[in-house]
Amino acid sequence: MNDKPIIITDSSENSNNCEVYCFQDINFIELQNKIISPGVDGICLLTDEIDNDWKSFLSNFKVIEAAGGKVYNSRKEVLFIYRFDKWDLPKGHIEIGENKRTAALREVEEECGVDKLTIEKELETTYHTFYYNGELRLKVTYWYLMRTSYIGKLIPQQEEGITQVAFKNKIEVIKALRNTYQNIKLLF
Repeated sequence: MNDKPIIITDSSENSNNCEVYCFQDINFIELQNKIISPGVDGICLLTDEIDNDWKSFLSNFKVIEAAGGKVYNSRKEVLFIYRFDKWDLPKGHIEIGENKRTAALREVEEECGVDKLTIEKELETTYHTFYYNGELRLKVTYWYLMRTSYIGKLIPQQEEGITQVAFKNKIEVIKALRNTYQNIKLLF
């Protein structure tokens, strides 16, 4: 939330230097106010009932599921999109009746104009919050490591706000990661 982690855990060892609170002692509005406070790098919520409290936490959001890819080409370059003044990886919503893998492949193709994609393995799942039409949403994104042999022209999906698509080498990836989201950094 606000590019800062909220960790829900049953072990204080997982607090990662975040402010620690008992899940049952904090309400959601208070949590939102704390996470946007200056000097707060993240919040750790301790619980003895992680499954129930996770469900309780999710009840504060409209949950949106998405899927995407960290795509490498034959030169070991990574595919990036540029949207909302940030470098990002291609991803998008999972359509009704669509599985995560199919959605990830479709979204990469649509957002970048690339094909010949194969999935090698599943990566971490990321979570981030955003407001849409005044409603707080939680986007759950399922990520896959992909490869492509595509060598054609990359085409940004402009109707999705994407202005650039590029394969980036190691040095360019480091530069792009300076202007991206925390969740994307987790994938590297």
